[in-house]
Amino acid sequence: MRDSRGEVTRLLQSGDRDALLPLVYDELRTIAAARMALERREHTLQATALVHEAYLRLVDEDGATWERRAHFFATASEAMRRILIEHARRVGTAKRGGGARRVTLGAADSPVELGLEQAAVLHDALVVLEQEDERAAAVTRLRFLAGLSVEETAQALSISVRSVRREWTFARARLFELLGL
Repeated sequence: MRDSRGEVTRLLQSGDRDALLPLVYDELRTIAAARMALERREHTLQATALVHEAYLRLVDEDGATWERRAHFFATASEAMRRILIEHARRVGTAKRGGGARRVTLGAADSPVELGLEQAAVLHDALVVLEQEDERAAAVTRLRFLAGLSVEETAQALSISVRSVRREWTFARARLFELLGL
């Protein structure tokens, strides 16, 4: 991967979306693979298809701009999440039930098991969290969905590491409450 952080940021700011994909593809593929690992084994979408669909949505958005690399990857991760939710609703997984999947909202030693039918419920809980506390929702999207570290999240949001930790603690507790866990 020839990803130079500065080069990605420069391309994002210049709007040269054709040159962007080769630089970000491997990282988008990693994010997609992580998202797909949370899905059921017989899922009909593949990580590659998820990357392509998310990228198409991102570049087709009129007027979409990204301030820097972390912002782009957070937006891409959010697009992937929405695609998976739309796909789940489309194929009716909520009606068919299915196995549980592991979703970690916190430390690795405190995983939360969510069934397939709860993917839409998680989406709804994130919408409520965003209405209640935009910054906590932003931290959640970057930490949980994009997989950024505390330090990367702080940099992306231009807030302190301590603020990220505080918002992340609140967001996890609120999501547990909203999900009834």
